[in-house]
Amino acid sequence: MKIVVVGGTGLIGSKLVKNLRELGHDVLAAAPNTGVNTITREGLAEAMDGAQIVVDVANAPVWEDQAVLDFFETSGRNLLAAEAAAGVRHHVALSIVGSERLPENGYFRAKVAQETLIKASGIPYTILRATQFFEFVGGIAQSATVGNEVRLSPALFQPIASDDVAAALADVALAPPLNATIEVAGPDAIPLDEVVRRFLRATQDGRNVVPDVRARYFGAVLDDQSLTPGKDPRLGAIHFDDWLGQNAAR
Repeated sequence: MKIVVVGGTGLIGSKLVKNLRELGHDVLAAAPNTGVNTITREGLAEAMDGAQIVVDVANAPVWEDQAVLDFFETSGRNLLAAEAAAGVRHHVALSIVGSERLPENGYFRAKVAQETLIKASGIPYTILRATQFFEFVGGIAQSATVGNEVRLSPALFQPIASDDVAAALADVALAPPLNATIEVAGPDAIPLDEVVRRFLRATQDGRNVVPDVRARYFGAVLDDQSLTPGKDPRLGAIHFDDWLGQNAAR
């Protein structure tokens, strides 16, 4: 079975491609550096030819609000049109837990727009929303740093290992389309400031983490529901402290 992974050379995409190939599937890693560009449409029709399943894990190359929105809307329209023409039977997309709850965040608004396009496309789909990846915790710390101080909300945070996200995506892709949105999260809900404090301690970073309920997370004020999943999510197997023990020195 031919499966196309859009964004197949990135953090999640490369893991997903490996997982699916190990299961014996014909997997195309589609990305600009492999000759498939969902913005310009270069190589897109050829990539879709004969594909039964498409998994979109592409990430916007920029973070400015309008540019991110333009990326996901343009990419989404081009990709879905190419899938419709090729007769793709299942569109899977990776999105973010809490996207609709944080409209102040431009990236989250863009992901909601992407989801809206998918739901209106007529192509059978499954949207998998994941919580933030363990691999992004260092970037979260950096975004909240002023001098030697990292000011972060103590709202609950339930990050997940990228390996667990890739495993969930493989399962979703090979299952029948749900025409619905489901969630995956890490096994532990921990205050955001504490997650970053543990990360800095493990990496021997001397910055001081200060809890602040008014601190903004990429533009948004958080509460305990902002970045945590709803009822009955799929839970990853890898705990944050175990991941830290294996990855902090890298």
